[in-house]
Amino acid sequence: MKIGIIGLGLIGGSLAKTLLKHTDHTVLGMDMSRQVMQKAKLLEATHGELTEENLGQCDMLIVATWPGGAVEYVRNHAGVIRKGATVIDVCGVKRAICEPLWEIAKKNDFMFVGGHPMAGVEHSGLEYATDTMFDRASMILTPPPGTDIQTLERLKKFFLGLGFGQVVITTAEEHDQVIAYTSQLPHVVASAYVRSPLMLGHHGFSAGSFRDMSRVASVDENLWTELFQQNREPLLRELDGLIERLTQYRDALRDGQEETLRSLLREGRERKAETEKRGKKQ
Repeated sequence: MKIGIIGLGLIGGSLAKTLLKHTDHTVLGMDMSRQVMQKAKLLEATHGELTEENLGQCDMLIVATWPGGAVEYVRNHAGVIRKGATVIDVCGVKRAICEPLWEIAKKNDFMFVGGHPMAGVEHSGLEYATDTMFDRASMILTPPPGTDIQTLERLKKFFLGLGFGQVVITTAEEHDQVIAYTSQLPHVVASAYVRSPLMLGHHGFSAGSFRDMSRVASVDENLWTELFQQNREPLLRELDGLIERLTQYRDALRDGQEETLRSLLREGRERKAETEKRGKKQ
């Protein structure tokens, strides 16, 4: 199979390297930055360059750009994409991408499937891409309504073959609701957390808790602003819920309500333990 990857940053570059490591597929890549393309050539991250001329030969296209760029790229190249090809994006939001691109794909006789690999690091760029990025990670797919089971099994087998530990099939709506909690909310919290005046003087006073809380504050503000805006309503619900729960802790502490504070902490500990128990069963 000939696979084209659009965008050779952290995720696109890691997919390219992983495909080269685990499969015999021909991997072609392109990036808007010529510097990145030169780096990809030096690192032998792909078999060659994806061009306007060979784009239509690809059996699969993986669009690893920002959300707005993904929609724009597929829309602009819809007439060139091979009939029957599968196009997958790897962005952190799904409704904003899937809804327009399902229609475009249907009109142009190819398939578009939303995708989101649950993997990454706090850095960006091809230089941080690895062929182990997706080992045991979860790959989320949001196929168009009515997709047949054979197609889903084919996609599942493809990603499991790259080292993913599981493939989750869901709707674009559910993806965006859950990801607002598991991914986007932690980035907001980390960003707010490190804006404390004490951030500049914590050295010598911090250990694992600080590292865990602050790690994902190292974000690309342009990308994450776009992600937050395109998932605004689900993220607002999670933010409102978190603010309400934090207020409970603050009020208990302010009013000296030790038993209430103890109860809140106990509930948090038990909820975490129950979640871990369910995870081990899956």
